[in-house]
Amino acid sequence: MASQQGAELPIRPKEEQTGNEAPSKNALKKAAKEKEKAEKAAKRQEQERQEKEKAAANDTSKHLYGSLHSNPDAPPSPQKIVELVELYDAKEGQEATVDVRIHNARVQSAKLAFLVLRDGAHTIQAVIAEGGSNKISRPMVKWSGGINTESIVRVTGIVKQPVEPVKSTSISNFELHVASIYMIAEAVEKLPVQVKDCMRPPPMVEEGSDESEVDSSGLPIVSLNARLNNRVLDVRTAANEAIFQLQSGISNLFIEYMNKHNFRMIHSSKIVGAATEGGSGVFELKYFDTKAYLTQSPQFFKQMAIAMDMKRVYEIGPVFRAENSNTHRHLTEFTGLDFEMVIKNHYHEVLSFGEDLVIFILRSLQTRPEYKRLTSVVEQVYPGAGNFRLPPEDHPAVRLTFAEGIRLLKESGVEAEELEDLSTGQEKALGKIILERYNSDFFSLDKFPRKIRPFYTAPDPSNPALSNSYDFFMRGQEIMSGAQRIHSYAELCENMRKNDPPLDPESEGFRHYTDAFKFGCPPHGGGGLGLNRILQFYLGLPDIRFTTLFPRDPGRVAP
Repeated sequence: MASQQGAELPIRPKEEQTGNEAPSKNALKKAAKEKEKAEKAAKRQEQERQEKEKAAANDTSKHLYGSLHSNPDAPPSPQKIVELVELYDAKEGQEATVDVRIHNARVQSAKLAFLVLRDGAHTIQAVIAEGGSNKISRPMVKWSGGINTESIVRVTGIVKQPVEPVKSTSISNFELHVASIYMIAEAVEKLPVQVKDCMRPPPMVEEGSDESEVDSSGLPIVSLNARLNNRVLDVRTAANEAIFQLQSGISNLFIEYMNKHNFRMIHSSKIVGAATEGGSGVFELKYFDTKAYLTQSPQFFKQMAIAMDMKRVYEIGPVFRAENSNTHRHLTEFTGLDFEMVIKNHYHEVLSFGEDLVIFILRSLQTRPEYKRLTSVVEQVYPGAGNFRLPPEDHPAVRLTFAEGIRLLKESGVEAEELEDLSTGQEKALGKIILERYNSDFFSLDKFPRKIRPFYTAPDPSNPALSNSYDFFMRGQEIMSGAQRIHSYAELCENMRKNDPPLDPESEGFRHYTDAFKFGCPPHGGGGLGLNRILQFYLGLPDIRFTTLFPRDPGRVAP
């Protein structure tokens, strides 16, 4: 009995799969449905293809639209392609061809579509309607109304006056009736930000915030951070286009004034072998097998150029400051407008020249037609852009001594120290006082305390606690710093050794600079303007990043 219980039970072998079993009824039904579905899809695709071919064959205007470079039916390019800005002064019935972006496109009906064409700050409405002398087809109307925004197209049309002015475009007294439209470069359908949304000012939140906000109408407002991350799209707005045209204008006005007064442009190096103007504020970089630094300013090179007998020099170039300042007016890289000149008799030759220079630039922005027009474009988004105040043409610039500025602050109840530098709050408070008293948003302060100025600043001969130095302000914020420089080799070396911390005039970082004075250098002075700040404060913009094409600050190195 025990032996029977211990025996293993027999195992039934599995039936071998032959692979020839008939599919189940459910499988057959599923396969039939899939086949029927595929046949219907193929039939539908074929029908759509035939309809498309038929429509294309019957499309009377297929040669008038499509890809500019791949449409074999497209006519030759027109002899003249005009700028959109020229259509402000167009004539009724004039034919015009423009290369523009699609700012907006909408199909009104199967027979009618409207486009808004944009080139920089200029926009015009375009109408594309079925029929007409060119026999515009419905497929052409549909294609045109479906073009992705920001695509670049070439449009030929007839200039006509609308029944009523078009309030939504800058060219309001004309519209363009489309005769042909070709794609030059197509934009993707989904953009990270919409240019039309970037036309509204961003909420002023800290850099790095991506909070999505809407205005009172429920329309999206693109944050400053999102704008800077998508700068290519952001700068396409009319206001930004105008801002950077004005920036170019300021540079051109600076050059114009300098050339008129016999200054010569120089181009100094931006790489130096020593942190000459202070170690904490410079960017260090690897230079082959040694260290080098980005310059904080062209100061030393300008002075060396004076020692070369160049007499009057100027430069436009990048300035680097390794300062961890996260404010609305500080950058780690900005564009400097610098000048240096020989002094014939008195230090105020430099100060007066600088004042006249800045007033020339600002008054030109206010009076020259093109700059006035650009300012008005910015003013539509930032209402303070057109209200900058200057003294009358027959009045000099408002100039106070540093001590007088301190006294005005104290009289207004603002605490200030006579030998300490002004804080940002004190600068703004003084700006308000000057505006109320002198009706000017621009002023200068002279005779700063010597201890708060660089070692190469010349002292005031009548008061050794003060210096022959000055700052310029716009809307109560600094835009320029300048001074007479020490030109005596012995005095310069002595001042460097007394500096805190002491500096060695014979060290490798300073030797070439101090040699310029050892070999004889005339009395001289100059200053450095911040291009980005001039534009920011002239337009009354809330952040310097608005006036910087690709801003660099402690938290941003891209794009």
